[in-house]
Amino acid sequence: MTHSPPQLVDRAALARHRARAAAMAEPALFLHDYAAGEIKERLALVNRAFTAPAVVTGFPAPWSARFPAARVVPDDEILTLEPAAHDLVIHGLALHWANDPVGQLIQCLRALKPDGLFLGILFGGRTLTELRAALLQAEIALTGGASPRVAPMGEIRDLGTLLQRAGFALPVADAIDVTVEYPDALALMRDLRAMGETNALAQRHRRTPPRALFTTAAELYARAHARPGGRIPATFEMVVLTGWAPHPSQQKPLRPGSAAQRLADALGTVERRPGDMPTD
Repeated sequence: MTHSPPQLVDRAALARHRARAAAMAEPALFLHDYAAGEIKERLALVNRAFTAPAVVTGFPAPWSARFPAARVVPDDEILTLEPAAHDLVIHGLALHWANDPVGQLIQCLRALKPDGLFLGILFGGRTLTELRAALLQAEIALTGGASPRVAPMGEIRDLGTLLQRAGFALPVADAIDVTVEYPDALALMRDLRAMGETNALAQRHRRTPPRALFTTAAELYARAHARPGGRIPATFEMVVLTGWAPHPSQQKPLRPGSAAQRLADALGTVERRPGDMPTD
């Protein structure tokens, strides 16, 4: 009998949070717009015209505005992308909510034509570090324990490894830190609600949190991070993943021992074997 792996994310709760954010008079989708703009700028540096793009995202509006010719699909567990149909696939600020991120990447790779480009952007491990710490301290002070309130997010090194595991060629991962200022932590929490980025962890506590939890966390947040004038910073780390669908024309790493020149010669140094002692 096979058992499915434990689910980190409650996808039904995530869908409710996103629907609630999208229905607001002013959803806070400025980070999606920023992310889409960052991807647009990177594509401008690629010496290629893409004629069959696709975007995977939970919030289509900002991405459709930047990429009007792209097919936009939701970041469901099974992506509605046809095999080898696209020369560009963008995963837009949603991969951090995937229960199976490698599976998402593999599906994106399958949707690419040979030598097609994948660009993913997602929140990384330094996102909301200030809020995590404040909520943890507040809950311990009020209840003597703590529960998961902010989803864990991958570190850049681990996320880069996912590209390799999925089978992408020439994988690269890099990060951008975006700092947003708020009047206080309560305003930040309201914005997270309007982003659809509130707690959708499968293991979250379902009971009502202590009444003073969020006000106490806001006080601790301000005490630790308030800037002159009283505003507080919130860090959002965006990790950008780049990979290519394999193709024979791509550069490949050299085989061990195939270098044309010894490293010691190139550096102008004397090579010594282990145990050799320098002489005067």
